[in-house]
Amino acid sequence: MTETKKLQEIDLYKPIQTYFLREGYEVYGEVKDCDIVAVKDEELVVIELKLTLSVDLLIQAAKRQRITDKVYVAIPKPKHRLNSKRWTEKCHLIRRLELGLIVVSSPGKRGRAEIIFEPISFIRRKNKRKRDSIMKEINGRSADYNVGGSNRTKIMTAYKENCIQIACYLENLGPLSPKKLNQLGSGKNTSSVLTKNYYGWFERIKRGIYVITEKGKEEIKEYPELVNYYITSLGDDKVI
Repeated sequence: MTETKKLQEIDLYKPIQTYFLREGYEVYGEVKDCDIVAVKDEELVVIELKLTLSVDLLIQAAKRQRITDKVYVAIPKPKHRLNSKRWTEKCHLIRRLELGLIVVSSPGKRGRAEIIFEPISFIRRKNKRKRDSIMKEINGRSADYNVGGSNRTKIMTAYKENCIQIACYLENLGPLSPKKLNQLGSGKNTSSVLTKNYYGWFERIKRGIYVITEKGKEEIKEYPELVNYYITSLGDDKVI
């Protein structure tokens, strides 16, 4: 059985050299710690090679931007689809660093280098809709009840906190209408929360009047800090 030759960074060199020679550049390997340097007139291009798209490669390429704005990272062409979400996110990061990207198909003497995108200035556009969504969520929370980075624990959202708030008011003050709850500070979404009843915590006992269910009484006990916060916020003057 013929042993498959292990791919090395030098296998990327020939296809990239061929590409830039055809574009009219002079190409040199290993110049002052740069993997590949291509020169045409006064234009200087630096290409850094790696077998995988890694943080080390991006750091290495970013350092070369002290020499020239025309810096590429080059890797073997991935076997997975180039329109996958993961690949798109990686390309976005490379673009943000204002680096170019080259992929090499069938690395070696018969390989082919392809420029995916050039190293150009990145225009950082803000997503106002997502920003507004984050600010709305923050404004709907009374405090920080989540631990950043956790993914196996229940997350406290502004919506859930609003449900807990309404449940606390109903448990302590008895049957109430959405209007009364809103006056107590439960917010403009009170009617929607009661109607949708996502957690099964509320029950309409007659037109426009709601109470907390036994399920709601039990489950809000899991959030003692919030329950205490909203009971305290009622104050004696707000008891109806």
